[in-house]
Amino acid sequence: MSIDWAAFTPWSALLGGALIGAAAAMLMLFNGRIAGISGLVGRLLTPQKGNGEAVLFVLGLLLAPWLYLAVAGDINVQVDAGPLALIVAGLLVGFGSRLGSGCTSGHGVCGLSRLSPRSLVATLSFMGAGFVTVFVLRHLLGA
Repeated sequence: MSIDWAAFTPWSALLGGALIGAAAAMLMLFNGRIAGISGLVGRLLTPQKGNGEAVLFVLGLLLAPWLYLAVAGDINVQVDAGPLALIVAGLLVGFGSRLGSGCTSGHGVCGLSRLSPRSLVATLSFMGAGFVTVFVLRHLLGA
């Protein structure tokens, strides 16, 4: 994947970030819960009373790409990894989320906005690991 810098405009990213922030703020304000995706999905795996917002949030995540496709039309996306690599990557992210007591959205969006030191360390850790991984794969291994 590469960025076409000539066609890059920050407006969609700014709008997306604002919508994510607004959704996280509303979930905290109205329900007293943070919008950590791993926590929301985890709550769905152990059904209990009061999981309505988790069901709606995850349903929105699943339906949003299809809604975008219906409104904006097809987008040109190229995935350079096979299904097995994507499955392994997803499992590793899930394991890391459990090990780190939260995911990128929980720590990076909600934890940092609450000035959580644990979330700062977690965010710096996964961002640093991501930078190192990209450097090794692209520049040392030539992938």
